Amino acid sequence: MSIITDNKVLVHIYSGLESKNKVTLALLVALTAEKNDHKVTLFLAGDGVHILSCKKAGQIIGQGTGDLHEYLESLKNSKIKIYVSGMSAKSRGYDARLLAGYKAEFVMPDVLIEESIKADSVLCY
Repeated sequence: MSIITDNKVLVHIYSGLESKNKVTLALLVALTAEKNDHKVTLFLAGDGVHILSCKKAGQIIGQGTGDLHEYLESLKNSKIKIYVSGMSAKSRGYDARLLAGYKAEFVMPDVLIEESIKADSVLCY
């Protein structure tokens, strides 16, 4: 456990499912930060919006970075707030069903700017 706690961490995922290691590492880091008592926000934009479409265990597994589906299930039970670029989701054919089960909402790019300014650390994948 970290001796530094209660920091605000923004994890910005813009990589898609073809980048298995990046997206699984990003969620591993986000969940680890929350476990270590940091306040975590997740922002999905660009091809990163596709990660919420993973519906089966074993579908996307990173090399040494875990199973995307397991991390998504953990996200549902976490305090991590998820922002999803509405423009990115819409242009990729998604609607509100993508957010079902998550503490998530569609937002515009200004929220990414606001959250990055408020965060103590911004991690991009």
